[in-house]
Amino acid sequence: MAKQLAFTFVDEKITTIVDLHEDLAPVTCRTIWKAAAKPIRDIAFHAAFAGPEIMIGLPKANQVFDPRKVPPENQTVRPGAGDVLFFYQGKNMMKGLGFELWELGLFYDEGGSTFGPLGWVPVTIFGKATKGLDKFAAACRDIRMHGAKKLEVRRV
Repeated sequence: MAKQLAFTFVDEKITTIVDLHEDLAPVTCRTIWKAAAKPIRDIAFHAAFAGPEIMIGLPKANQVFDPRKVPPENQTVRPGAGDVLFFYQGKNMMKGLGFELWELGLFYDEGGSTFGPLGWVPVTIFGKATKGLDKFAAACRDIRMHGAKKLEVRRV
């Protein structure tokens, strides 16, 4: 059985279970699994450009690896419903962005893309939400209308 992560909106207690793609993105899966030794907790925001995606920054306490050593694996610019991604952007890679971006993203519906201010950005898909996505997706949609929510990502 694949390793799994639980993505949970803390206040609503709504969870989706993500199966890791250890065969398609082995280095990324090992890396994120290591980062999740301590549950990842932060505020989840809705994507501005990507469509039906929520994202959470990786807190400093979970930044236990060198993101530049995580190779591109199982990349796409057209994630599907349930796809979970890792994205890293170094400091000053984009004009006006003088800090790093360490992100986990979850696409909760079809029709998404990873097209941003600088154009197409390939991302590594390292897992897929396989249980509880419908209810979780409704909570994701709610972020667009009512704002960010506290999210926890933990090992199952």
